Amino acid sequence: MATAAAAAAAASTSLRPLHPSPHRLVVCPVVGVGGSKCTLLGGEHSRRIGGGADKAPEESLKKTIEVDRLIDMLREANPGELDQIVVENVLAFDAGFWVRLAARIDLCKSDDDKAWKDYEELAENVMSIVDRLVHKTDQKIEQSTDVLKAIISPAMHEGDDVKWPPRDPDTLKLMEKEISRREQEGQLDEGFLSEVSAQLRQAKQDGDKPGLQAMLQKVLQLYASRSLQKRSYAYKGGQVVVPEKFLESVIQAPANDWNKVLLDGLTVGKGDVSPDDLYAVINKRIERVLIRTEGGSYQQRILVEYLKEIQARAEEIVKVLQGPTI
Repeated sequence: MATAAAAAAAASTSLRPLHPSPHRLVVCPVVGVGGSKCTLLGGEHSRRIGGGADKAPEESLKKTIEVDRLIDMLREANPGELDQIVVENVLAFDAGFWVRLAARIDLCKSDDDKAWKDYEELAENVMSIVDRLVHKTDQKIEQSTDVLKAIISPAMHEGDDVKWPPRDPDTLKLMEKEISRREQEGQLDEGFLSEVSAQLRQAKQDGDKPGLQAMLQKVLQLYASRSLQKRSYAYKGGQVVVPEKFLESVIQAPANDWNKVLLDGLTVGKGDVSPDDLYAVINKRIERVLIRTEGGSYQQRILVEYLKEIQARAEEIVKVLQGPTI
């Protein structure tokens, strides 16, 4: 049995560094603004604002106008507003922004010394705010990665590729216990879900660690199952809502046991719940998730996908037992 330290180290080496990626912030030197190095946003987001030489003139002009509007907004803002504007437009501070700001500084050097100094001060203030955001983001990424490493460490063995399902039956229980603890501490937030999702995408792209891919999917399944169990809709007016209760029994079950649970509960098997009734409560639960979670969030996406996986599994079973519909 590997020690806790060895397992943590193995977890660390199995998770791939994700730099550069669309949601990572990087430092990139750009000449022209006070001779300084400025902090920029890397990855595909850095192309959102700022014209490129390879773009059509119309598109380049449009981007320049967008950047000028942002610069004017920043110039007119008071110190309190400046922070908020930078936070709201953080993905706009790419190479194109700094090149355009440098050009505007150069244009006013000979004509208006005060305006030139104001631009220089603005550039320094914006860079300071973006640097602070970068630092906070990097810290959050590191914290989320550490949480993930702690959750998967029971399944890791020094020097081995990830094996899934694990040979030790206690491994999954230890992972569930760690997820429970981290959830109680409020650490399974959007940053954590984003990190797990990013690592899962990387594992799928690499294709050389199927065990790691399966384990990361299990982490998301455990998270979704635990989250969906927090609210019960199985009772209404003192009466049991049978399809809802049945759905909750599937949610509580490990994904590997879904086939058995579904066969025992559906009318196509041994149960009393029709497939249509199950699909109806699944759709109702999805609607509730969409209402209670932030639109487009990882939490919303993961919970909805989990419910859809339950329905897809049920549909497969029904198709096998009933045969294709005509």
